[in-house]
Amino acid sequence: MLATTLSVGDVARRAGVAVSALHFYERQGLIRSHRTAGNQRRYDRDVLRRVAIIRVAQDVGISLAEIAAAFATLPEGRVPTHEDWARLSSGWAAVLDRRIAQLQKLRDGLSDCIGCGCLSIEHCPLRNPADLLGREGPGPRRLLVPR
Repeated sequence: MLATTLSVGDVARRAGVAVSALHFYERQGLIRSHRTAGNQRRYDRDVLRRVAIIRVAQDVGISLAEIAAAFATLPEGRVPTHEDWARLSSGWAAVLDRRIAQLQKLRDGLSDCIGCGCLSIEHCPLRNPADLLGREGPGPRRLLVPR
């Protein structure tokens, strides 16, 4: 028979994370525990799926703030379903597409300079004579992907 709640050690072992990570996720409001009469943390089983989602999302570059916002749309007290995951991941697709475009633009823009080896101001496609790009706004204007 499966236990209805899990200790912090059980969750850490099953989820493949350190106990300190669980405490951190809890402080960030990503997961919840309750306390026993002996003041020990206990987690409902749905926390395993939530930790799995956190790990996968972080691995692809989704911030904890973005994860927290997505988790706020999930009902409490039940395991996130396949449909929940599909909705969360499709919401993150635009964020990931923007990051991929940014990385490709950075890679493609830097390859000429890296390829020639001289980093010449006269021939570099990334140069900004007379700070003309400053009129377009702050930051690296040629390498930023518009939102």
